[in-house]
Amino acid sequence: MANRGPSYGMSREVQEKIDQKYDPKLETRLVDWIVAQCGGDLQRPEPGKENFQTWLKDGTILCRLINSLYPSDTQPIKKIPETKMVFKQMEKISQFLQAAEVYGVTRGDIFQTVDLWEGKDMAAVQRTLMALGSEALTRDDGHYHGNRDWFHRKAKGHRREFSEEQLRQGRTLISMQMGSNRGASQSGMTGYGTPRQIMRYDSPRRNGEESSP
Repeated sequence: MANRGPSYGMSREVQEKIDQKYDPKLETRLVDWIVAQCGGDLQRPEPGKENFQTWLKDGTILCRLINSLYPSDTQPIKKIPETKMVFKQMEKISQFLQAAEVYGVTRGDIFQTVDLWEGKDMAAVQRTLMALGSEALTRDDGHYHGNRDWFHRKAKGHRREFSEEQLRQGRTLISMQMGSNRGASQSGMTGYGTPRQIMRYDSPRRNGEESSP
């Protein structure tokens, strides 16, 4: 794995399990989409996880990708500098992640910067890009480019609209239901799960008599 020394013991075992989640077929689909979406002079990487990581790790392509989903005058990342400075490249990755979340990708689908930069979890990178593609396809606002079968269209919730008269009737019904309990008392009631108190009364003894057991 690029940019990391060898892993040993539990660390290596965990990394191997993470690596097994990476999907080479999905890699091909994502590369196809990114090239179609960004267009221009974008060159495809050679197949393979490490090549995919190297292709994306400086953040430039990711910034171009998120910008391509907006009109030119509202693109979220105004400047995408070409730089070899590590912190600047990581900054571009962070800008992409922030913009992706604003675009609609849920936080649970957002990878961490080190997942890409250090190659710690490229499966998480794939997950983020898949979520972004699905969101772009679902929006259907003319900015998605590529095969429409590459991603799943997200289900949209149906919001019910109520008239003012329906809302008024609902408030009236609730008020009547609340009013039906007026005058009620909790006297003599015990709380759920509370043991009942049993009181024993002994009759007074008369002179010369012993109380029965």
